Amino acid sequence: MLVVTSDDHLAHHALELDSTNLIPSWETPTRVDSVRRAIESDHRFVDPHRLDESLLRAVHDADYLAFLANVWDRWAAEEAGPAAMGVAWPARRFDQQRRPTALRGLLGYHGFAADCSVVTGTWSAALASAAIAQTAAELVVGGERAAFALCRPPGHHATRDQFGGYCYLNNAAIAAEVLRRSGVERVGVLDIDYHHGNGTQDIFYERDDVFVCSIHADPAFEFPYFSGHAGETGEGAGAGYNRNEPLPAGTELTEWLAAADRCLDALKAAGCGALVVSTGVDTFEADPISRFLLRTDDYPLVGARIAAMGLPTVFVFEGGYAVDELGLNVAGVLNGFEAASR
Repeated sequence: MLVVTSDDHLAHHALELDSTNLIPSWETPTRVDSVRRAIESDHRFVDPHRLDESLLRAVHDADYLAFLANVWDRWAAEEAGPAAMGVAWPARRFDQQRRPTALRGLLGYHGFAADCSVVTGTWSAALASAAIAQTAAELVVGGERAAFALCRPPGHHATRDQFGGYCYLNNAAIAAEVLRRSGVERVGVLDIDYHHGNGTQDIFYERDDVFVCSIHADPAFEFPYFSGHAGETGEGAGAGYNRNEPLPAGTELTEWLAAADRCLDALKAAGCGALVVSTGVDTFEADPISRFLLRTDDYPLVGARIAAMGLPTVFVFEGGYAVDELGLNVAGVLNGFEAASR
């Protein structure tokens, strides 16, 4: 499988509020190193193409993109702290649509969680990450059975106009947009990360040309808390084209695969012609911030299930924070997919 990656992510390592402590983010540059080491002998690495910024505008609001492009410079001039982070967020029963002008207000308006901040290298890393996802999709459009976008920061929590959950630009949505522009009538997105892909859901919730399915921890007890329930099925033209499979803490492989089969059956019934997989392996039993119980030996079975769809497939790197095992778990998904595709 072709793997698209670059070292442009290295300048980005943000801070997060973890319980009552401000710590270096769990989403660390060493995550890419772990995956690279585990897959480099079995897969071929290629550089990303130049980013088509019209793809960003297709999935994100213009004001949000302008905010991300300029927020660090403004923070450095006005605040001069180590990381730009919100301190207040829109409250229920008030006007949440009125966009403030103050920097701290904008950070709350365009951010939704204190696990995510902006540092000096965030914007350049996010752009590079988007270019990697774009390139992987372009390789699949060009005839590759599958390609893997080894990109960070991840993207599936980034909504049309908000960052959070370590995500700034929605890489999976960008890949789906590339596939749509190539002529695929309906693209499927399968999110296998432990956390609900609230950003991808938000972007496509009123569209019927992208069917989003997410298998994740029940938001009743897990981040992002306010989306990912089974009753969220799309609106307007997108009604019926969003599916959530929330699962309890302690979920093991059998229950997880049953949920995956329900999603894959739905994607097949919808006539999806290509697939984007938000590839998070924080479902792992030893992941430090997650509560599922999949094991390293389970991940090839996950990849084989996805391969059985028989669709052109773009894998996009998302979560997974047990760094020592992260590469092996990602390799399991990719190698399981390839073995089942032969």
